[in-house]
Parts: sequence; C-alpha cells; structure tokens
Amino acid sequence: MTEFASRVDAFFAEYFAREPTDATGAGNHAYDGLWPAVGDAARPDRRAFIEGWRSTFASFAVDALDVDERVDRDLLLGVLESYRFTEVELGEDGWSPMAWVYLIGQGFFALIAREFAPLAERLASIASRAERLPAVLDGAAESLVGHRGRPVDRFHTETALEQWPGLIGVVDEAIAAGETAAEGGDEAVAEVLPRLRAARAVAAAALDAFEGRLRDEILPRTAGEGRLGPELFAARMAHTMQDPTLTPDRIRERAEREFAAVRAEMIRIAREIAPEWLGDEPIPDDDAEVVRAVLRSVAADHPKADELLDHCRAELGRIEAYCRETDLVGLSDEPLEIGWTPVFPRAFGGAMLSSPGPLERGQKAIFSITPIPEDWTAEQAESSLREDNARMLRLLTIHEAVPGHYLQGVYANRCPSIARALFGSGVFAEGWAVYVTQVMMDVGYGADDPALMLTHWKYYLRCVVNALIDVGIHTAGMTENEAVSLMIDGAFQEEAQARAKYNRARLSSTQLSTYFVGSTLFWDIEDEVRRRAAVAAGAPRGADAVPTPRVVGDYGPTPGFVYRAHLEACMSHGTPPMPLLRRLLLG
Repeated sequence: MTEFASRVDAFFAEYFAREPTDATGAGNHAYDGLWPAVGDAARPDRRAFIEGWRSTFASFAVDALDVDERVDRDLLLGVLESYRFTEVELGEDGWSPMAWVYLIGQGFFALIAREFAPLAERLASIASRAERLPAVLDGAAESLVGHRGRPVDRFHTETALEQWPGLIGVVDEAIAAGETAAEGGDEAVAEVLPRLRAARAVAAAALDAFEGRLRDEILPRTAGEGRLGPELFAARMAHTMQDPTLTPDRIRERAEREFAAVRAEMIRIAREIAPEWLGDEPIPDDDAEVVRAVLRSVAADHPKADELLDHCRAELGRIEAYCRETDLVGLSDEPLEIGWTPVFPRAFGGAMLSSPGPLERGQKAIFSITPIPEDWTAEQAESSLREDNARMLRLLTIHEAVPGHYLQGVYANRCPSIARALFGSGVFAEGWAVYVTQVMMDVGYGADDPALMLTHWKYYLRCVVNALIDVGIHTAGMTENEAVSLMIDGAFQEEAQARAKYNRARLSSTQLSTYFVGSTLFWDIEDEVRRRAAVAAGAPRGADAVPTPRVVGDYGPTPGFVYRAHLEACMSHGTPPMPLLRRLLLG
C-alpha cells in the first residue's frame, strides 16, 4: 500500500466515525445507531477536520502519485473545499429546516430500506437513533438562527412543516415490519420490539416538540423564499460543477441556445405527425400551437395514478431486452425495486433512484416514484398524469433505471476507488442519465414511434429549462409567473408539474442545472472520443468524419467508435466530477 492510499484509508476511517448517516449509506455499518455531532459545539471540530485533511492531501506532490492517485487527490481536495464552503459560507443548516428533514429522514430510512443485516439488528439501530434524536433536535434548535446575516428561510420552513409528520412515519414502518416478523416467529425481533416502541415514543415527543417550535417560534421570524442571490449562488455553482469556468452566465447562455434548437426540432416533428395525431382537428398555423396540440393528444395516453409502478416495471423489462438485443451496454442482475417515494423527500422531486453504498454487496437499488398527493384536486392529478404520460414514463425509466442511474450506480460501485464511488458528482450522475437517454434514442429505441421522439425532446427541453429557472430564480429575481410561463409556454409542460418544479428550484439551488450541464459535458467527451477514433481508424476525412449535430447526439456511425466500449468506459471510473472524468478518458 502506498503512503497516499494509507492516508485515504485513514481519512475514511475518521470520516465515517464523524458522519454515521453517511457511513450507513456507504455500507459501513459500524455506526448505524449514531448521529453526526451537530450544533454549535461541533463546529470547531468539523472545521479542524476539514482543514487538517485539506493540508494532508495537498502535501502530496503530484509527480509522486500515479494517474489514479492524482485523480483521487484532486477529487478529495475538491470535496473538502466544498465542505468548507458549506460549513463557512453557505451554512444551510442555519437557515434551512429542510436540511434537518433530510438528515433525520435519511438517517432512519437507510436502516430499513435494505436488508444488509438481520432485521433485529437494523431495528436495534433504529431504536438507538430514535433514542438519540432529542440531542439532534437540540442541535437543530441551536443552529436555526440564520447564517451570516441570512435569516431562517420562510419557504424552507413552511415546506419542512409539511414534511415533518413523515419523519416518525419511517419509524412506524420499521415497527410494522418488526411486528410482522415477530408474528412469523422471529424471536430476535420480538426481543427488540419493546425497546423500539419505547424509542419511538421518545422520538415522537421530540419531533412533536420541535414541530411546535418550528411553527410557533422559528416561522414568525423567518424571511425569504429560498433564493440564494447572485454571489452565493455563483459560489455554490462552482462547487457543484467542480469547474470555476462553468459560471451561471455561461450556463444560461448555452441553455438559451439549446432551448431554441430543441424547440425547432420539436416543431419539425410535430408538423410531420400532426395529421396522424390531430385527426379531423385543424392543424394550427402557429408553430408552438402545433407542438402543444400534438403533445396534448399524446398525453391522453397515460396510466392511472395507482398503475404507475406496474407501468414502469413493465417498461423496464422491455428496455433491458432492447439493450441486450442491440448489445448497447452490459447489464446487471443486481436487485432493483420500484416503489413509492418515502414521505420525507417528496418535496424534492417526482422520481429518484437510490443506489446501495459502494461497500454493500448484493443490496437493492430503489427506484422511487412520488404518488399523486391525496389532497390534490382531480384537475391537478390529471395534469400530473398527463405530464408523466405513458411515453414520458418510458423515458423516465431509462433515466432512473437502465441504462441511467441504476446501471451507472452498479458500475460505480465496482470502481476500486472508494473516493470516486462514495463522493459521487451530481453533475456526472444527472448528466449521465440525460445523456444516455438521448443515446437510446439515437441507436433506434422506439424508432417506430415518432411521438416518443417528440416526447423525448420535450423531456430534454425540461432539462434545459431546469437550468434556466435555476439560474433565473437565484440570480435574476425570476418570479413564479415567469418561471411557470417559461415551463408551460416555452417548454410545453403541464401546470401542476411546472409549479412543483418552481418550488423544487427554491429548495435545491444549483441541483437543477446539473442535468443539462452534465449531459452537455458527456456529449463534449463523446465528440472528442469519436474524432480520435476516426483518426485512429484511418477515416479518409479524419476527425472531420464526425458531423456537427443539429441539436445533440445523432452522430450516426463513426469509424472505430463502438458505443458499448465508450459507455462502459465512462461508467467504469465511479462518479467523479466531469473535469476528472475527462482527464481519465482523454488524458
């Protein structure tokens, strides 16, 4: 073992001990009954940890490391710098109660979601965390006083109050699972249930008290609606992208160009298929109205609200069969479960994929779909179902499952670098899922259904607009009406989805830009790989054999370029920041 490798091992040993919920997620279960130290007393120690390890990794001379070690060194330095920014400058735990919702919710959920240990052991860990929850909430109370002149945010507080009842629900699910097992004769579970029920009472009392504090003491002194402002947003964007050249202005400019190109492509397809889809209905003269009319007809084909899970399960089987038939990419038989999103993260998005940690073996990934809220009107529910119609769900299943997040997570967990597997870049992960969905279209998936391609461009346009509203809301004062109008009138989205996305943008600054930016960076890499392949294969026109795409993708054949080799090369290095992936693939 090299000196660098030994220091990486020492770093993770300390990191997992300090961050027990992250350790659980990674598959290190030595700290499953604990929470991280929080509150004012923990801050100096956290900052000392960050600065100490920044100094350690910076002290390694680059020329003394091999290629992989250099990448891991730079990745860890970037992670630690981002932690420093979060701790010192952003201070989200001081102004966003949602930060505490995610900590507590994930801290419980990760212990019940996967069967990494006997149920009795996992229930004991849940009991231990439930018993210790009052101390966490004391730390939250200390912290939620604002940060650097930024008050506790009103919108984040209101959203946290909506999500708060779902936190104890995770413990209730664990108790229900335990009771079922005990009734089936599991004596070890039966022994731990009394402790778990008592711990649930402790946690519930603490959560109820803190909910009252949020509503009665914290909410009245809140201000704001989740906007970071230009300077803080730009600083956070640099850390999200791990590339200071990807500024909000540059992202907006590229997204605006792509917005125009994608709309033009949608108009072209919609005019071609309008006679089929509109029947006796007159074809509008206005280009946008043609697209809207065809999409309206396509959206009428959607499953019922209670059929969403079964629909996606069936689609997954068909998508995997297509990937095998075309030899597009190597698949995996590691388990994947499709189910409803737990209550606590439902404010964040309509669908999501949770992969097992890199230290787990044989554990399931979870593809979660957010159900239609029970308090929605029939019109709101229909609007949401029309947005996520049958064709959109095919694309969503590619994005979240195969060859998207699930498959990429499987490959990432095989990477020998724990740093690259654990500290995954959201730009890589979200960009990959958008990029590889386009790849599926390019190689002919659903080629007999032009309406699927039109829906795909709508899906991709949603990613482009995600970046525009992310930047606009946090840096340019974009109003709700402006954002919703851009999504509905500009990107042909349904109103229910647009208003939910406006809320999400204010809860997740910079995250919505990762889809578009990450996908463009994957296309930039593929373009260069194709050009090098053409030259190496002796193509008569050399690199010029690779055409300039009309929108993104759709290159056609390139001498020497094989998609399976390229896709698996991209996924084989974990989930590093895109500049580091480019270095690994292109030098």
